[in-house]
Amino acid sequence: MQQTLRLTEIFYSLQGETRTTGLPTVFVRLTGCPLRCQYCDTAYAFNGGQLHTLDDILAQVAAYKPRYVCVTGGEPLAQPNCIPLLQRLCDAGYEVSLETSGALDISAVDTRVSRVVDLKTPGSAELARNRYENIAQLTRNDQVKFVICSREDYDWAVSKLIEYRLEQRAGEVLFSPSHQQVSARNLADWIVADNLPVRLQLQLHKILWNDEPGH
Repeated sequence: MQQTLRLTEIFYSLQGETRTTGLPTVFVRLTGCPLRCQYCDTAYAFNGGQLHTLDDILAQVAAYKPRYVCVTGGEPLAQPNCIPLLQRLCDAGYEVSLETSGALDISAVDTRVSRVVDLKTPGSAELARNRYENIAQLTRNDQVKFVICSREDYDWAVSKLIEYRLEQRAGEVLFSPSHQQVSARNLADWIVADNLPVRLQLQLHKILWNDEPGH
């Protein structure tokens, strides 16, 4: 029997986040997520979707002739066949990233994949779902993301940055302001004032397309 995944959409756009911001990327959005972060902007991927074979997904990706592929959700790792999909995308020669909530084990993910791992702040409403064991799995190919909802979230994120020496474990540490909750200007000022070894991340797709699906 062929391996399948429940898929919400595949689309080609500019990467709006992470260290490849602004680069044309194919997004493979898998369906389903066990978390309910209060700021989630992809709730349409919680349910529905259609089953596709891995062969079909690879064929759809190849049609765009991309260099970069991002597997996202939802929470992609909630579907076990995400693991072989990531491996096959790497085998096909793409530069592959995975956007994951940090609530599920990342250890089985192909090390060629840049794992973009969230650490959920108190303001996310999903703080208890953080799987801190994932931190030991991080490599310089990976990225850690904090979505900052308040000054309290910022202070919490700084404490975790220091506690786990995240800038030494991951290739990038990303601080992103939660849309309409923290201003990018304020977050930028805090980062500069504290001389943090982190990258301010703005969501380019929101700036350009205002969260329109397919971007």
